[in-house]
Amino acid sequence: MTSAHAEIPQNQQGNAGHTGVASPVVDGVDGHALSEAVNAAFDATLSSLKELVAIPGIAWASFDPAELDRSAEAVAAMVRTAGMQDVRILRSAKADGTNGGPAVVARREARDGKPTILLYAHHDVQPPGDRALWNSEPFVAEERDGRLYGRGAADDKAGIMAHLAAYAAAVKVLGDEFGLGVTFFFEGEEEAGSPTFRTFLEEHRELLRADVIVVADSSNWKVGVPALTTSLRGLVDGTFEVRVLEHAVHSGMFGGPVLDAPTLLARLIATLHDDDGTVAVAGLVAKDDVKVDLTEEDYRADASVLDGVRLAGSGTLASRLWTKPALSIIGMDVPAVDVASNTLIPAARAKFSMRLAPGQDPDDAMEALKAHLEANAPFGAKVTFTPGERGNAFSTDTGSAAAQVALWALGESWGVKPVEMGIGGSIPFIADLLEVYPEVQILVTGVEDPDSRAHSANESLHIEDFRHAVLAEALMLARLNVEGLGS
Repeated sequence: MTSAHAEIPQNQQGNAGHTGVASPVVDGVDGHALSEAVNAAFDATLSSLKELVAIPGIAWASFDPAELDRSAEAVAAMVRTAGMQDVRILRSAKADGTNGGPAVVARREARDGKPTILLYAHHDVQPPGDRALWNSEPFVAEERDGRLYGRGAADDKAGIMAHLAAYAAAVKVLGDEFGLGVTFFFEGEEEAGSPTFRTFLEEHRELLRADVIVVADSSNWKVGVPALTTSLRGLVDGTFEVRVLEHAVHSGMFGGPVLDAPTLLARLIATLHDDDGTVAVAGLVAKDDVKVDLTEEDYRADASVLDGVRLAGSGTLASRLWTKPALSIIGMDVPAVDVASNTLIPAARAKFSMRLAPGQDPDDAMEALKAHLEANAPFGAKVTFTPGERGNAFSTDTGSAAAQVALWALGESWGVKPVEMGIGGSIPFIADLLEVYPEVQILVTGVEDPDSRAHSANESLHIEDFRHAVLAEALMLARLNVEGLGS
């Protein structure tokens, strides 16, 4: 996930050269010692990340499952190297009886009444897509201009290495004084929609129980400026088909009195937005109450918007990205141009993806979209709606003890005040975590930046910001070890 950004006040400008905390001891935490431990191991941390990038572990059915198994084995070996003894590779069954992706789980029990922290990331990655769009091999990590390029370099193998390196640094510095419970949960099917996630939670409820969960799968505000993700949009997707004929007929002999299905599908799609680009589906939650805004210049640059293209929607840019719905057509089934014949096409189908504002019930959103499509069927065409996945939005209480410690740690590591920001993307399984563990405090952090291009060609990681992310998490673990979560 990526995010555009706004102008930052001078005291929040990023400092790419900042190498760690300035004070030897801050709030009972020896920041210098942690920084030295992170820096001493950083070359090895980066090398391990490169090893993971080289493994094309993709959880989609059309890819070799052996590579996903190899990815899990490599991650498990690195968890053991970090000092964990109880390391397991676990799976849950899908609804069709086949196995889900391999998850790596390791647990260290808490001592002296200290809290347990679960550190989540995922080792599976997106397919590389069109190789011609990459400037280097997708599964060969390459350093260029301070960034590490490769599929999974940012999303989300860097999240795994940030967790492992932070834990190792904290244990090295604190030694026997480190009493936190720590659980690593490195999922193996997130990019495939986490189909067995809820089943996995139910089957391993006690093994994964924690007081705080850190999900390292998000973005920072910009290079040099960290962020804590405070909200994520929900998601519903599915398909709808427009049918006008029982079968194709000759476009010359029958064309005119009836419009073909692709034309009517286009007319139906056009009803989904108002003239200014606002989603026109009635009954959806939309808010415009974000605390920070984005600049149009930076958004256009981050999203690669072409000159002359007018931005859609109304209200602040941040609200359009974080707290209002967004509806996209992400696929269509119509004949390809190269194989098109002179016939009236009887049916055409589209796949939609709709992001939901925090506070929106996904079931209500799905029904609202279905009702809109059926009510706006052009020329009486038959519309068939097929719902797909659905996931809840997320928002966090930044006043919680864990969030306050995380914000402190981010500021100490980067040397600038962190931003509390929303993300337009979705992590639906967070709702499952909250349902199974309703008292848990969830933090969403990340190592990406607006130019990381997760899911796209030339995915990359800013190496110095990665170092800062490792140190920030080490500081957070150390302070939670000292203070716990209070009362």
